[in-house]
Amino acid sequence: MKKILSVFLLASAITLASGPKVPYNHPHQNVVEMANVGRSKEIKWVKVADIEKSLQGKKPMNVSFDIDDTVLFSSPAFYYGKVKYSPDSFKFLKDQTFWNFVGDGGDRYSIPKSAAAEIIAMHQRRGDTIYFITGRTAPEGLKKGELDDTAKILQKVFKIKDMHPISYQTPYTASQNKYDKTYYIKKYNVTLHYGDSDEDILAAKEAGIRGIRILRNSQSTNKPLPGAGGYGEEVVINSQF
Repeated sequence: MKKILSVFLLASAITLASGPKVPYNHPHQNVVEMANVGRSKEIKWVKVADIEKSLQGKKPMNVSFDIDDTVLFSSPAFYYGKVKYSPDSFKFLKDQTFWNFVGDGGDRYSIPKSAAAEIIAMHQRRGDTIYFITGRTAPEGLKKGELDDTAKILQKVFKIKDMHPISYQTPYTASQNKYDKTYYIKKYNVTLHYGDSDEDILAAKEAGIRGIRILRNSQSTNKPLPGAGGYGEEVVINSQF
């Protein structure tokens, strides 16, 4: 059972990531390694207060966030979806019915991350505009400019003042750059992007902006765990929670 689940977890990670893999060129750690040996002094660890201080004197900006494992611990929703739609295979990840379930309320099973709440609150105090960019597939029938249930959940739990519709990956957006999120980062003139995956950091680099790593919780179904700090990016302390 453990072996089967591990294979499923890896499949989930591959499906939701888009873009070429790049070897790490800086010291890095995942949360399990940190738990075993402590935080590496070679990584650029930052607190939310440090980020806020670095932005002092700067005008309000556009800031983007990944969703899964960045602002939501969404593994419960994905696990439930697998059990419901394809318990014996990975087909649910390519099943529009599953994505309809997630976008139409499945994230009720997801847990908001407290670190994300603190970061978002800081940016809203500054007057920054918040965007959510995801590698997920949009629920069927979602109209342009419409907030789906996931967007409404994010708006409520993070107290978003001016909620924009979630920006979902499409074949077109994924084809425009090396990394799928680069399209929206450029479209919204984003200055700062937060994400847990290597692809989040690499998309920020591709767009020429500052990317800050959020730690992926060790209990996430999205395996393998990425090496935080591996591209020289800043990493938010204790952001796995």
